[in-house]
Amino acid sequence: MLEKAIVLGCSAIGAGLAMIAGIGPGIGEGYAVGKACEAIGRQPECKGMVTSTMLMGCAVAETTGIYGFIVALMLMFVTPGMFLGQL
Repeated sequence: MLEKAIVLGCSAIGAGLAMIAGIGPGIGEGYAVGKACEAIGRQPECKGMVTSTMLMGCAVAETTGIYGFIVALMLMFVTPGMFLGQL
């Protein structure tokens, strides 16, 4: 019984730590959008190229947060079931 509680507790802590991965993409995307606005303000004729490059970079950066979310979901719902079946 104690082993089950330890596995569930550690899985919950790990899921919380995995969700910290969502902070980085938010900061990075905000910084990228700010710099893109500065670039467009300085050279308005490059708006299309700057916007498309920024959107591609934001999409790539967002995958880090999505991976962290998937790991958190797996720790909450998949891993405990695997270990609890063995205990």
